[in-house]
Amino acid sequence: MSFRLQPAAPARPNRCQLFGPGSRPALFAKMAASAADVINLDLEDSVAPGDKPQARANIIAAIGGIDWGSKHLSVRINGLDTPFWYRDVVDLVEQAGERLDQIMIPKVGCAADLYAVDALVSAIEAAVGRQKRIAFEVIIETAAGITHVEEIAAASPRLQAMSLGAADFAASMGMQTTGIGGTQEDYYMIREGQKYWPDPWHWAQVAIVAACRSHGVLPVDGPFGDFSDDEGFIAQAKRSATLGMVGKWAIHPRQVALANAVFTPSEARVAEAREILAAMDKAKAEGAGAAVYKGRLVDIASIRQAEGIVRQAEMIAG
Repeated sequence: MSFRLQPAAPARPNRCQLFGPGSRPALFAKMAASAADVINLDLEDSVAPGDKPQARANIIAAIGGIDWGSKHLSVRINGLDTPFWYRDVVDLVEQAGERLDQIMIPKVGCAADLYAVDALVSAIEAAVGRQKRIAFEVIIETAAGITHVEEIAAASPRLQAMSLGAADFAASMGMQTTGIGGTQEDYYMIREGQKYWPDPWHWAQVAIVAACRSHGVLPVDGPFGDFSDDEGFIAQAKRSATLGMVGKWAIHPRQVALANAVFTPSEARVAEAREILAAMDKAKAEGAGAAVYKGRLVDIASIRQAEGIVRQAEMIAG
Protein backbone atom coordinates (compact mmCIF):
# COMPACT_ATOMS: atom_id res chain seq x y z
CA MET A 1 0.00 0.00 0.00
CA SER A 2 1.25 3.45 -0.87
CA PHE A 3 2.06 5.88 1.92
CA ARG A 4 -0.80 7.97 0.50
CA LEU A 5 -3.90 6.05 1.50
CA GLN A 6 -6.75 5.69 -0.96
CA PRO A 7 -9.62 7.92 0.27
CA ALA A 8 -13.10 6.51 0.66
CA ALA A 9 -15.80 7.53 -1.81
CA PRO A 10 -19.01 9.13 -0.51
CA ALA A 11 -21.06 6.60 1.45
CA ARG A 12 -24.37 6.89 -0.37
CA PRO A 13 -26.26 4.58 -2.75
CA ASN A 14 -25.69 5.41 -6.41
CA ARG A 15 -26.95 2.28 -8.15
CA CYS A 16 -29.19 4.07 -10.61
CA GLN A 17 -29.31 7.67 -11.87
CA LEU A 18 -32.66 8.38 -13.52
CA PHE A 19 -32.68 11.18 -16.10
CA GLY A 20 -35.57 13.37 -17.19
CA PRO A 21 -35.69 16.55 -19.31
CA GLY A 22 -36.40 19.82 -17.53
CA SER A 23 -38.80 20.71 -20.32
CA ARG A 24 -41.19 17.92 -19.24
CA PRO A 25 -42.23 18.76 -15.66
CA ALA A 26 -45.07 16.24 -15.80
CA LEU A 27 -42.41 13.53 -15.35
CA PHE A 28 -40.89 14.95 -12.16
CA ALA A 29 -43.32 13.46 -9.62
CA LYS A 30 -42.99 10.05 -11.25
CA MET A 31 -39.21 10.32 -11.06
CA ALA A 32 -39.44 11.23 -7.37
CA ALA A 33 -41.58 8.13 -6.77
CA SER A 34 -39.19 5.82 -8.61
CA ALA A 35 -36.68 3.44 -7.03
CA ALA A 36 -33.66 5.34 -8.41
CA ASP A 37 -31.06 6.46 -5.88
CA VAL A 38 -30.18 9.61 -7.85
CA ILE A 39 -32.45 11.89 -9.85
CA ASN A 40 -30.85 13.91 -12.66
CA LEU A 41 -33.05 16.73 -13.95
CA ASP A 42 -31.60 17.70 -17.31
CA LEU A 43 -30.96 21.11 -18.85
CA GLU A 44 -28.51 19.90 -21.50
CA ASP A 45 -28.92 17.44 -24.38
CA SER A 46 -32.59 16.53 -23.86
CA VAL A 47 -33.73 20.20 -23.90
CA ALA A 48 -33.94 22.25 -27.12
CA PRO A 49 -32.13 25.63 -27.05
CA GLY A 50 -35.33 27.61 -27.16
CA ASP A 51 -36.79 25.65 -24.25
CA LYS A 52 -33.86 26.04 -21.86
CA PRO A 53 -35.09 29.13 -19.92
CA GLN A 54 -38.47 27.50 -19.22
CA ALA A 55 -36.83 24.16 -18.39
CA ARG A 56 -34.60 25.95 -15.87
CA ALA A 57 -37.65 27.56 -14.27
CA ASN A 58 -39.47 24.21 -14.20
CA ILE A 59 -36.59 22.57 -12.37
CA ILE A 60 -36.18 25.36 -9.83
CA ALA A 61 -39.89 25.19 -9.00
CA ALA A 62 -39.81 21.40 -8.72
CA ILE A 63 -36.77 21.25 -6.44
CA GLY A 64 -38.71 22.96 -3.66
CA GLY A 65 -42.19 21.90 -4.72
CA ILE A 66 -41.88 18.11 -4.92
CA ASP A 67 -41.11 15.65 -2.13
CA TRP A 68 -37.94 13.95 -3.34
CA GLY A 69 -37.62 11.83 -0.22
CA SER A 70 -34.09 10.64 0.44
CA LYS A 71 -32.99 10.79 -3.18
CA HIS A 72 -29.77 12.51 -4.18
CA LEU A 73 -31.11 15.35 -6.32
CA SER A 74 -28.92 16.51 -9.19
CA VAL A 75 -29.28 18.91 -12.13
CA ARG A 76 -27.24 18.54 -15.32
CA ILE A 77 -26.27 21.99 -16.53
CA ASN A 78 -25.21 22.91 -20.05
CA GLY A 79 -21.61 22.58 -21.21
CA LEU A 80 -19.04 25.27 -20.62
CA ASP A 81 -18.77 25.82 -24.38
CA THR A 82 -22.37 27.12 -24.49
CA PRO A 83 -23.93 30.47 -23.53
CA PHE A 84 -26.34 28.71 -21.14
CA TRP A 85 -24.22 27.23 -18.36
CA TYR A 86 -23.52 30.35 -16.30
CA ARG A 87 -27.23 31.20 -16.07
CA ASP A 88 -27.96 27.58 -15.14
CA VAL A 89 -25.54 27.85 -12.21
CA VAL A 90 -26.57 31.33 -11.08
CA ASP A 91 -30.31 30.64 -11.12
CA LEU A 92 -30.01 27.19 -9.53
CA VAL A 93 -27.78 28.24 -6.65
CA GLU A 94 -29.60 31.52 -6.02
CA GLN A 95 -33.16 30.21 -6.33
CA ALA A 96 -33.36 26.43 -5.90
CA GLY A 97 -32.85 26.29 -2.14
CA GLU A 98 -31.05 23.82 0.09
CA ARG A 99 -32.76 20.72 -1.35
CA LEU A 100 -30.51 20.75 -4.42
CA ASP A 101 -27.72 18.27 -3.69
CA GLN A 102 -25.60 18.27 -6.81
CA ILE A 103 -24.75 19.90 -10.12
CA MET A 104 -23.71 17.60 -12.96
CA ILE A 105 -21.18 19.15 -15.35
CA PRO A 106 -21.06 17.67 -18.88
CA LYS A 107 -18.14 17.34 -21.27
CA VAL A 108 -15.46 18.22 -18.72
CA GLY A 109 -12.11 18.26 -20.51
CA CYS A 110 -9.65 19.41 -17.86
CA ALA A 111 -9.34 20.44 -14.23
CA ALA A 112 -9.80 24.12 -15.16
CA ASP A 113 -13.37 23.40 -16.29
CA LEU A 114 -14.21 22.18 -12.82
CA TYR A 115 -12.39 25.11 -11.26
CA ALA A 116 -14.51 27.58 -13.22
CA VAL A 117 -17.81 26.09 -12.04
CA ASP A 118 -16.48 25.68 -8.49
CA ALA A 119 -15.47 29.35 -8.31
CA LEU A 120 -18.89 30.55 -9.50
CA VAL A 121 -20.82 28.20 -7.20
CA SER A 122 -18.64 29.14 -4.20
CA ALA A 123 -19.22 32.86 -4.74
CA ILE A 124 -22.98 32.47 -5.03
CA GLU A 125 -23.18 30.17 -2.00
CA ALA A 126 -21.35 32.78 0.06
CA ALA A 127 -23.55 35.59 -1.25
CA VAL A 128 -26.86 33.85 -0.49
CA GLY A 129 -25.69 32.24 2.75
CA ARG A 130 -26.26 28.69 1.62
CA GLN A 131 -25.60 26.23 4.44
CA LYS A 132 -25.22 22.97 2.50
CA ARG A 133 -22.38 22.85 -0.01
CA ILE A 134 -23.43 21.67 -3.47
CA ALA A 135 -21.67 18.55 -4.72
CA PHE A 136 -20.45 17.99 -8.28
CA GLU A 137 -20.61 15.11 -10.71
CA VAL A 138 -18.71 15.29 -14.00
CA ILE A 139 -19.22 13.43 -17.24
CA ILE A 140 -16.22 12.19 -19.20
CA GLU A 141 -17.37 12.33 -22.82
CA THR A 142 -14.49 13.78 -24.83
CA ALA A 143 -11.00 12.78 -25.86
CA ALA A 144 -9.67 15.60 -23.67
CA GLY A 145 -11.69 14.34 -20.71
CA ILE A 146 -10.30 10.82 -20.83
CA THR A 147 -6.78 12.18 -21.40
CA HIS A 148 -7.02 14.34 -18.27
CA VAL A 149 -9.24 12.03 -16.23
CA GLU A 150 -6.87 11.74 -13.26
CA GLU A 151 -6.43 15.51 -12.84
CA ILE A 152 -10.18 15.99 -13.19
CA ALA A 153 -10.82 13.46 -10.41
CA ALA A 154 -8.53 15.50 -8.14
CA ALA A 155 -9.77 18.95 -9.20
CA SER A 156 -12.37 19.83 -6.56
CA PRO A 157 -13.37 18.71 -3.06
CA ARG A 158 -16.96 19.09 -4.27
CA LEU A 159 -16.55 16.22 -6.73
CA GLN A 160 -18.49 13.12 -5.64
CA ALA A 161 -19.09 11.18 -8.84
CA MET A 162 -17.82 10.73 -12.39
CA SER A 163 -19.71 9.15 -15.29
CA LEU A 164 -18.84 7.95 -18.77
CA GLY A 165 -20.98 9.55 -21.49
CA ALA A 166 -20.60 6.99 -24.26
CA ALA A 167 -22.35 8.77 -27.13
CA ASP A 168 -20.49 12.09 -27.03
CA PHE A 169 -17.31 10.22 -26.13
CA ALA A 170 -17.64 8.13 -29.29
CA ALA A 171 -18.22 11.27 -31.37
CA SER A 172 -15.21 13.05 -29.85
CA MET A 173 -13.00 10.03 -30.47
CA GLY A 174 -14.18 9.68 -34.09
CA MET A 175 -15.54 6.21 -33.43
CA GLN A 176 -17.57 4.79 -36.32
CA THR A 177 -20.74 4.11 -34.38
CA THR A 178 -24.11 5.75 -33.79
CA GLY A 179 -25.06 3.55 -30.81
CA ILE A 180 -25.05 4.67 -27.19
CA GLY A 181 -22.99 2.15 -25.25
CA GLY A 182 -23.20 -1.61 -25.54
CA THR A 183 -21.77 -3.99 -28.12
CA GLN A 184 -20.64 -2.45 -31.39
CA GLU A 185 -21.30 -4.63 -34.42
CA ASP A 186 -18.02 -3.90 -36.22
CA TYR A 187 -15.79 -4.15 -33.13
CA TYR A 188 -15.02 -7.88 -33.25
CA MET A 189 -12.28 -10.46 -33.57
CA ILE A 190 -12.35 -13.71 -35.50
CA ARG A 191 -11.04 -17.04 -34.29
CA GLU A 192 -11.60 -20.29 -36.18
CA GLY A 193 -14.20 -18.61 -38.32
CA GLN A 194 -16.29 -17.38 -35.38
CA LYS A 195 -16.92 -13.74 -34.45
CA TYR A 196 -16.22 -12.56 -30.90
CA TRP A 197 -17.36 -9.13 -29.75
CA PRO A 198 -15.09 -7.48 -27.14
CA ASP A 199 -16.06 -4.42 -25.11
CA PRO A 200 -15.03 -1.12 -26.78
CA TRP A 201 -15.77 0.87 -23.58
CA HIS A 202 -13.61 -1.26 -21.29
CA TRP A 203 -10.44 0.81 -21.38
CA ALA A 204 -12.26 4.10 -20.75
CA GLN A 205 -14.20 2.60 -17.85
CA VAL A 206 -11.01 1.25 -16.28
CA ALA A 207 -9.34 4.67 -16.58
CA ILE A 208 -12.34 6.32 -14.90
CA VAL A 209 -12.51 3.74 -12.11
CA ALA A 210 -8.79 4.05 -11.38
CA ALA A 211 -8.93 7.87 -11.27
CA CYS A 212 -12.05 7.84 -9.10
CA ARG A 213 -10.76 5.26 -6.62
CA SER A 214 -7.49 7.18 -6.31
CA HIS A 215 -9.35 10.33 -5.22
CA GLY A 216 -12.44 9.15 -3.35
CA VAL A 217 -14.96 9.66 -6.16
CA LEU A 218 -17.84 7.37 -7.18
CA PRO A 219 -17.32 5.88 -10.70
CA VAL A 220 -20.59 5.51 -12.63
CA ASP A 221 -21.45 3.96 -15.98
CA GLY A 222 -23.49 6.17 -18.30
CA PRO A 223 -26.40 5.54 -20.64
CA PHE A 224 -27.44 2.48 -22.62
CA GLY A 225 -29.43 3.80 -25.54
CA ASP A 226 -31.60 0.86 -26.55
CA PHE A 227 -34.07 0.83 -23.67
CA SER A 228 -35.96 -2.06 -25.27
CA ASP A 229 -32.90 -4.33 -24.87
CA ASP A 230 -32.96 -5.47 -21.25
CA GLU A 231 -30.36 -8.19 -21.79
CA GLY A 232 -27.93 -5.74 -23.39
CA PHE A 233 -28.39 -3.28 -20.53
CA ILE A 234 -27.82 -5.99 -17.92
CA ALA A 235 -24.72 -7.28 -19.71
CA GLN A 236 -23.12 -3.85 -19.82
CA ALA A 237 -24.12 -3.09 -16.22
CA LYS A 238 -22.58 -6.35 -15.00
CA ARG A 239 -19.31 -5.62 -16.81
CA SER A 240 -19.27 -2.16 -15.25
CA ALA A 241 -19.93 -3.53 -11.77
CA THR A 242 -17.18 -6.11 -12.18
CA LEU A 243 -14.74 -3.33 -13.11
CA GLY A 244 -15.61 -1.37 -9.95
CA MET A 245 -18.34 1.04 -11.03
CA VAL A 246 -21.09 1.61 -8.48
CA GLY A 247 -24.08 2.31 -10.70
CA LYS A 248 -25.50 3.19 -14.10
CA TRP A 249 -27.75 5.77 -15.74
CA ALA A 250 -31.37 5.06 -16.63
CA ILE A 251 -32.73 6.99 -19.59
CA HIS A 252 -36.06 5.14 -19.32
CA PRO A 253 -37.98 4.10 -16.18
CA ARG A 254 -37.79 0.41 -17.12
CA GLN A 255 -34.00 0.53 -16.68
CA VAL A 256 -34.20 1.54 -13.00
CA ALA A 257 -35.03 -1.92 -11.68
CA LEU A 258 -32.38 -3.47 -13.93
CA ALA A 259 -29.65 -1.17 -12.60
CA ASN A 260 -30.71 -1.64 -8.98
CA ALA A 261 -30.65 -5.41 -9.36
CA VAL A 262 -27.15 -5.48 -10.85
CA PHE A 263 -25.56 -3.03 -8.41
CA THR A 264 -27.17 -4.45 -5.27
CA PRO A 265 -25.06 -7.34 -3.90
CA SER A 266 -27.11 -10.53 -3.88
CA GLU A 267 -27.95 -12.24 -0.60
CA ALA A 268 -25.70 -15.14 -1.61
CA ARG A 269 -22.75 -12.82 -2.33
CA VAL A 270 -23.20 -10.98 0.97
CA ALA A 271 -23.48 -14.29 2.87
CA GLU A 272 -20.28 -15.52 1.24
CA ALA A 273 -18.49 -12.28 2.11
CA ARG A 274 -19.51 -12.65 5.75
CA GLU A 275 -18.31 -16.26 5.76
CA ILE A 276 -14.93 -15.16 4.36
CA LEU A 277 -14.60 -12.56 7.11
CA ALA A 278 -15.50 -15.18 9.71
CA ALA A 279 -12.92 -17.61 8.26
CA MET A 280 -10.22 -14.94 8.42
CA ASP A 281 -11.16 -14.00 11.99
CA LYS A 282 -10.73 -17.65 12.91
CA ALA A 283 -7.38 -17.82 11.10
CA LYS A 284 -6.11 -14.69 12.88
CA ALA A 285 -7.15 -16.11 16.24
CA GLU A 286 -5.06 -19.18 15.43
CA GLY A 287 -2.08 -17.03 14.41
CA ALA A 288 -2.42 -17.57 10.65
CA GLY A 289 -2.35 -14.84 8.00
CA ALA A 290 -4.53 -16.72 5.52
CA ALA A 291 -7.29 -19.31 5.49
CA VAL A 292 -8.86 -21.82 3.15
CA TYR A 293 -12.47 -21.15 2.24
CA LYS A 294 -14.32 -23.63 0.02
CA GLY A 295 -11.07 -24.90 -1.42
CA ARG A 296 -9.52 -21.54 -2.21
CA LEU A 297 -7.00 -19.35 -0.42
CA VAL A 298 -8.26 -16.16 1.23
CA ASP A 299 -6.00 -13.55 2.82
CA ILE A 300 -5.85 -9.85 3.71
CA ALA A 301 -6.82 -8.82 0.17
CA SER A 302 -9.84 -11.12 0.42
CA ILE A 303 -10.86 -9.31 3.61
CA ARG A 304 -10.83 -5.95 1.82
CA GLN A 305 -12.99 -7.31 -1.00
CA ALA A 306 -15.44 -8.97 1.40
CA GLU A 307 -15.66 -5.89 3.60
CA GLY A 308 -16.49 -3.79 0.54
CA ILE A 309 -19.40 -6.07 -0.37
CA VAL A 310 -20.77 -6.08 3.18
CA ARG A 311 -20.43 -2.28 3.51
CA GLN A 312 -22.25 -1.77 0.22
CA ALA A 313 -25.12 -4.07 1.26
CA GLU A 314 -25.45 -2.38 4.65
CA MET A 315 -25.41 1.10 3.10
CA ILE A 316 -28.17 0.18 0.64
CA ALA A 317 -30.22 -1.47 3.37
CA GLY A 318 -29.80 1.59 5.58
